[in-house]
Amino acid sequence: MNYVSSWLLIITTLCSYSTYANLTTMIEKIKPAVVGIGVYTPTGQPQNVIHGTGFVVGDGHYIVTNYHVISTPLDEALLQKIAVFTGTGAQSVVRIASLVTSSERDDLAILKITGTALPTVSLASEQIVPEGTDVAFTGFPLGAVLGLYPVTHHGIISSITPIVVPVPDARQISIQMLKQMRHPYLVYQLDATAYPGNSGSAMYDVHTGKVIGIINKVFVQSTKEAVIDKPSGITYAIPVKYLIQLLRREHIAINH
Repeated sequence: MNYVSSWLLIITTLCSYSTYANLTTMIEKIKPAVVGIGVYTPTGQPQNVIHGTGFVVGDGHYIVTNYHVISTPLDEALLQKIAVFTGTGAQSVVRIASLVTSSERDDLAILKITGTALPTVSLASEQIVPEGTDVAFTGFPLGAVLGLYPVTHHGIISSITPIVVPVPDARQISIQMLKQMRHPYLVYQLDATAYPGNSGSAMYDVHTGKVIGIINKVFVQSTKEAVIDKPSGITYAIPVKYLIQLLRREHIAINH
């Protein structure tokens, strides 16, 4: 190995070590603000069901998730409530939440809990970040199947792509696609794999820990891939600018 190659190997190794050192730090910083989102049914078996992931913003009482995670109507006869699950494993706690506001178009929802405030995350600016940005997201990929243990996935933003892709045949256009065509926007495509329970997870910059997007495993995928018989497995994230707009509308503090 020549002199130049040796130095390139050393530099690459140091950069890799720096990235993973940053990621380790950021995971510890982000995890306390990551929560499970689901339904509490006092008479049910089980009582608690997790449908997705959320993260805490504002003063520690506001939770962000995807709209589709909480869109199924609650059964009032069973006294069902939206639930936020905090903590880890056997130490998990159920907090009852209420819906503050939502955007079906952007597939975002903001919930509110009462009582003790939770740790929060910081949000990045509204600027679209470039392709190649080193990112991670932490959530509950398979819900309660694996227990309330946050899982982190690491990758890069591999593409910035329209939320709706034109289809060759008008018969392939769904109602959901028509709604998105009225207000098209760009979303992040990732090279890291998310699962349905990851919906609502905060996607953050590995080097700053600031949230730059919200993982969307179902809604965006079904819109973009309507012509595909089987889902591609590609993961998408909604840029944080749309969350910031929703927070401003409700006069909720934005932590940068």
